[in-house]
Amino acid sequence: MQVQNFLDRYRQGERDFSHVDLSGASLTGANLRHINLTGANLTNTNLSWACLSNAKLTGACLHQADLRNAALNNTNFNQATLSRAKLSKVDLRGALLEGVDLNWADLTDADLSGANLQGAKLDQSNLEQAKLNNAVLVGAELMEANLRRTMLIGANLTSANLREAQLDKANLRDVILVDANLTEANLNAVYLRGSNLSGADFHRAILTGADLSEAICDRTDFSRANLTGAYLLKASLHKADLLRTILHDVYLLHSDLSEANLRGADLRRADLSGAYLKDTTLSEANLSEAYFLETYLIRTKLEGAELTGCCIHGWHLEEVDLSTVNCRYLFTQFNYATKSPSYRYPASGDLQPGELALRNTKDIGIEVRFPKAPNWEALVFTLTQVKLECPDILLAIKSYEFNDGNYVLRLSANQLVNTKLVSQRILQLYPKILERFLIQRQTLLNLLNIKENPESKIKPLSRSSVLPPPPGFAERRRRMYQEVINQIERIIISQAPEQFVESVQRLLDFLRQQNLSTEEIQKKVIVQAIMRRAEQDEIFQKLLLHWEGTANEAARFSIVGQAVRLAIALILSQGQPS
Repeated sequence: MQVQNFLDRYRQGERDFSHVDLSGASLTGANLRHINLTGANLTNTNLSWACLSNAKLTGACLHQADLRNAALNNTNFNQATLSRAKLSKVDLRGALLEGVDLNWADLTDADLSGANLQGAKLDQSNLEQAKLNNAVLVGAELMEANLRRTMLIGANLTSANLREAQLDKANLRDVILVDANLTEANLNAVYLRGSNLSGADFHRAILTGADLSEAICDRTDFSRANLTGAYLLKASLHKADLLRTILHDVYLLHSDLSEANLRGADLRRADLSGAYLKDTTLSEANLSEAYFLETYLIRTKLEGAELTGCCIHGWHLEEVDLSTVNCRYLFTQFNYATKSPSYRYPASGDLQPGELALRNTKDIGIEVRFPKAPNWEALVFTLTQVKLECPDILLAIKSYEFNDGNYVLRLSANQLVNTKLVSQRILQLYPKILERFLIQRQTLLNLLNIKENPESKIKPLSRSSVLPPPPGFAERRRRMYQEVINQIERIIISQAPEQFVESVQRLLDFLRQQNLSTEEIQKKVIVQAIMRRAEQDEIFQKLLLHWEGTANEAARFSIVGQAVRLAIALILSQGQPS
């Protein structure tokens, strides 16, 4: 059909031009709203700047057509052929593109927000910087497609084929990629926060610097992929396949890696703080200089894993075999002020093969040598200060004797510690605390309601060195009460339920001994602290439920245990745990 004849008929009100042949025609800037071009031949047609809003081009052939800057919103292109078409900067919002052939098409800067591209063919198409927010791409073919810096927020790419696609710096927040194929795709610095990647295939994909925080990656295949420096904070990787995956410098804080396979993975300097590693396979993995701060390892497989230089501050082990790991030394504490590990273990030299497992299953001996007999009252406060600095270490006095001109105090710790540094810290703190204690001794005894026995054979310190109780006794008790509350909140924030139940109970017992009421703490402070942490930490919610099901009767019906069960009931009523 001649172009002029076609345009005249359109201006006269005719809209049905089904199967018309306008191949090679120039229709640039034409107004063709609501036109019906079903099955039309528009091969090589120039439709740049044209308006085809709400038009119907079902099954039309637009091979190599020029549609640059065209208005195509709400247009029906179902089953149409647009291979090698020029579609840069077109408006395709809300368009119907089911089963459309867009192979090798140029869609740079195009707006396809909300478009339906289910089953579309987009192999080797150019979608750089295009907008596909909330688009439907279920089952779409995007092999080797260029999606660099593309916006795909909330898009549905279930079962889509993105093999070898380029997604460098693309925004895929909240995207659905369930069972999608991204084998060998380039997702460098991609934004996938909150996305659903369950069952997707990222085998050998590049995800360096990618943000997958809070993403659902259950059963996802990341085998041999490169996730160097990626962010996976609070991500769910349940049963994920990370066989020989490159994960060095990755952030896996509070992630769920239960039953995941990380055999032979490279996790050098990875941060696994707060991560949940139940039945996880880390055999032959390289975890040198990794962080395990407050990490949960339950039946975790570590055969042949490299742990040299890792930081184990507050890690929780259950049924974990460390006898075959490779570890020359590690760090038992973390300095939050300098953001660096501290307390090398052992202080000098290296651990022998199998020694880590041996050390981890029995108490560690600590020896402190005093040149003069220590004041036991001041020594108690010195050990208390050390305990506050290292809350996960449980120190116990084993023996005390005079030996080789020194007064030797022997302690035991419940976990690996740098014995030399702990001993040095006690000797460093003791003189300062002794000086302060001698000045405030009587005040402390009054606070603790301790009275000296004048008939005792043990001579007390000279009263000439003790000052009288200062004014403001009631204010001091109020501050002590508030400090206990602060300690309770810190304990709940940092410890597992089975630990903080016991720790908080001791603090409540201390307050009651001072004739201070603990009713407000029981009803409000403990419950509110637990609920605040549960709102921010899904793994903590699981630990609460686990505690409720496994705690013994004494713990469950203790004062703190009752408060914990009340908090659990409130959490469940709000539907927080999954």
